[in-house]
Amino acid sequence: MLTNISVFATPIYYVIRLMADKNQKTGAYGELLARQYLERKGYRIITTNWHCPYGEADIIAEDGEVLVFVEVRTRHSGTTETAFASITTKKRERLIQTAYSYLSETERDDALWRIDMVAIALPYNEAPLIQHREDVLDW
Repeated sequence: MLTNISVFATPIYYVIRLMADKNQKTGAYGELLARQYLERKGYRIITTNWHCPYGEADIIAEDGEVLVFVEVRTRHSGTTETAFASITTKKRERLIQTAYSYLSETERDDALWRIDMVAIALPYNEAPLIQHREDVLDW
């Protein structure tokens, strides 16, 4: 499902505008859009930008009883295809290791969990496009 969203009135948007690096701005803006999108779908955000030795979980949320690790990919593009295509086998392995690390650290080893991906396209002079795929390990 593709969704158009406008967040220009969000206070965090103005903080993002002050960031120096263009890629950081793009990533932070995409993560903001993804958080808002997931919250509207009923997800409860637990934390963002969680780090461990294996990498980072952009968003960790709950979808009902399921713990969801969300990878956010944002691209300046007219479609979300390049964002989805950017997940390599190595990145998928790191996402799994990061999830296991979080589960162990928070003593939730028995939790039901999955890894989702939110791809965001930022077309020139158009509203962002958001596409969410659940349980991307089954690709």
